[in-house]
Amino acid sequence: MPRLRAALLFLAVATTANAQWSIESATSEPGRAGLVHRHVVLENSGADQRATVDLAVFSSKSCTLRVVQNEDGTSALADAMTREKCLAGVNGGYFDPSFAPIGLLIADGKTIAPLLRARLLTGVLTASPRGIQIVLIGEFSRTAKLSAAVEGGPFLVDLGKSVRGLDDSRSARRTFAVTGTNDRVALGWCSETTLAELATILATAQLAGDFKIQRALNLDGGSSSAFWFARQQEGAFSISEQKSVRDFVAVVPSR
Repeated sequence: MPRLRAALLFLAVATTANAQWSIESATSEPGRAGLVHRHVVLENSGADQRATVDLAVFSSKSCTLRVVQNEDGTSALADAMTREKCLAGVNGGYFDPSFAPIGLLIADGKTIAPLLRARLLTGVLTASPRGIQIVLIGEFSRTAKLSAAVEGGPFLVDLGKSVRGLDDSRSARRTFAVTGTNDRVALGWCSETTLAELATILATAQLAGDFKIQRALNLDGGSSSAFWFARQQEGAFSISEQKSVRDFVAVVPSR
């Protein structure tokens, strides 16, 4: 029995160590309308892993979100963001082989696809004149007047803590949205990690100074993952998607 207890204690310590991500380096660059691009390199020394996170951080008081459709799949994220004069953006929600959205999609106040109840789809990223929110499916109001919405999942962070039970076996590129303290919001991209690893990173690492993440929602990932950020003066930081996607989530100035 003592040996069993010792083995279990060792396993618990090892698991805890493997979950500890530390920031190896972090840089910031200003964008337009007060946006900030954070490029963070993290290390998990316990598992000999590294991950890179890019965030477009902004205030929901000065900016909002817009869904930009790409119905025929002909536009890349960088082209769409430049054409629509957006401040930053990522790829959006899930879609099927026929390029139809999977889950709720609202663009420019118009419902393109209805809310869908499915195991993977656990939350909705919304924008309205009242602000930007990430809500659980059970919290979603069908009567709310939204200018933009994307259903996604799974939930990664809730109440500032990583969600339990997330997959920890499959690594892939990730795209996500987060809301947090001081009316700040961020759209993000992460290099290959599991969903459980990404949730731990978002909940525990200080990725953007005093910005404490309260909620985080996973968007379409893998080869769909893309990130774009307009620099303050000219040019853009861009991570391209590896396949055509159905829609994009963009940051634009509030009207």
